[in-house]
Amino acid sequence: MATAEKPKINLEDAFVMEAPALADWLIVAPLVVGFIFAALCLMTRKNTKLQPLIAMSGLVLIVACVAGLFLHVLFNGTVIMAMGRWLPPFGIAFVADMLGATLALVAGIVGLATGIYALREADDTERRYGFYPFLLMMLAGVICAFLTGDIFNLYVWFEVLLLGSFGLLVLGSRREQLDGATKYAFLNLVATTLFLIAVAYVYGLFGTLNMADIARKATAMEDVGPRLTIAALFFFAFAMKAAAFPLNFWLPASYHTPRLAVGAVFAGLLTKVGVYALLRVLLTLFPTDRDDLAISIAVVAAASMLLGALGALAQTDMRRLLGYLVISGIGIMLAGLALGSATGLSGTAFYTAHSMVVMTALYLMVGVIGAAGGTFDLNRSGGLYKAMPWLAVIALILAFSASGLPPFSGLWPKIYLVKASIDVGAWWLAGAILLSGFLTTIALVRLFAYAFWRPAREGASVGDAAARPIVAIGYPVLAGLCALTVIAGVYPEPFIQVADRIAVELMNPAGYVEAVYGPAQAADTAVSNGETTQ
Repeated sequence: MATAEKPKINLEDAFVMEAPALADWLIVAPLVVGFIFAALCLMTRKNTKLQPLIAMSGLVLIVACVAGLFLHVLFNGTVIMAMGRWLPPFGIAFVADMLGATLALVAGIVGLATGIYALREADDTERRYGFYPFLLMMLAGVICAFLTGDIFNLYVWFEVLLLGSFGLLVLGSRREQLDGATKYAFLNLVATTLFLIAVAYVYGLFGTLNMADIARKATAMEDVGPRLTIAALFFFAFAMKAAAFPLNFWLPASYHTPRLAVGAVFAGLLTKVGVYALLRVLLTLFPTDRDDLAISIAVVAAASMLLGALGALAQTDMRRLLGYLVISGIGIMLAGLALGSATGLSGTAFYTAHSMVVMTALYLMVGVIGAAGGTFDLNRSGGLYKAMPWLAVIALILAFSASGLPPFSGLWPKIYLVKASIDVGAWWLAGAILLSGFLTTIALVRLFAYAFWRPAREGASVGDAAARPIVAIGYPVLAGLCALTVIAGVYPEPFIQVADRIAVELMNPAGYVEAVYGPAQAADTAVSNGETTQ
């Protein structure tokens, strides 16, 4: 009897099928690298000379990984990685679309910039008590929050980044730090409780925590009452974490208390995770309910941007001034979410990345000003223009960029948002955006005039300011961040293309479902949403 010929196995094809794709490694690398290097820093915490070198290596690796992930998503589309081969909706999934990959890249750059600045600002005591492990843990939590595809794991990564941020906030144990940390912890605990209630409601209603599965089932749900309740709970929780009006008072009470490197990374990253969560939940999971909440979101956005800018004008402490500008920027980001159009969402995406870079740079710049002049009080500062003319140039660039003036990166997203507001007849929202930009310009030009243009007070020693360690390390970091805002302002086309693609993906939840489940489920979602498919 003839024996059946055994099928030939192509070892190369088998290896390609079994080996994890490069994108799978890239999407999980920030978590692995962040925690491994945080552990190494803890193991060497008594060696305060070696620990920063380990931390810098980890931060550079994280930036390399998120840059590779961004390029992969840019050229190949959304990437999904299911942990342990448990396919959605049963397993834990990481999903990197254009929004998540872009914000992860910018977060990596911000983390590296603040880590370099802290080489001269964080002292040996703070290093021994965990400055760099907390920084790495917080950065890993932020990036994983941008990349998770599971609503419960979004909560987990919020807790990871909050643990790291709380550790950074209390380093030094000064009275004002502990007071700020108490307010920070209490308000975030309230927001987290609301978040968990909403997650439990989601699981009870849909029987799943996978974001794509929730999006698929939510569109087929006929009873809109429970769905709208969940969307409102998520909006309230994430708006509190983003420091939107009227739940914003914890931010200016806490961000000015730690080291400026810590304040910078907080301003650049933490509130933006709240904005990202709002975009993801209200546009990908509950887009029709976002329409019902649009007016409320617009009112919160306008109040946040105007009251934040007015609060900045009332401050004499440079650090508190910047805290109010963070709140104002959150309002501008929420304006695009309220509008819900492609133009508005493009503006929000662009402005979010812009704000992450510019607010980080502004905090680091104030750190340099404080180190050079010996004070953060506007009424006592002055004379820095003669001693540090290049810092004056950087300060002016950052002031113009944060205000949305040409030719810097803040201009283009505000143009998009104003146009989107006018297109739908929301003249009052367009006016609020323009007025907040005008007030921000006054606040930052006032800071520039007081710190640089005004003569130094009698007895102040600013002549040797450029030789101080923090000033020396601050120059290259600020120059790099300023270069980003100048490039994005002078040559905005690539950045606008990325922002436009983010807007298209956010307005098309079926594309997100297709990346996770495949075309069949995406078609069902598109039909439920009333979208046309080809």
